[in-house]
Amino acid sequence: MQVPLWFALLVVSWLGIKLIRPPWWLIAVLLLGGYLLADSLLAPAIDTAVK
Repeated sequence: MQVPLWFALLVVSWLGIKLIRPPWWLIAVLLLGGYLLADSLLAPAIDTAVK
């Protein structure tokens, strides 16, 4: 069974929010920070570190 990546991320995110109950501002900061890092000069370095 193959599950799309976006669906798996959605399920894991939903479970994390329901079980851990982080503050909403922390979720917003993480999402915005990840979006900004993905389009920055650090993106190639992060990509090689992750792989």
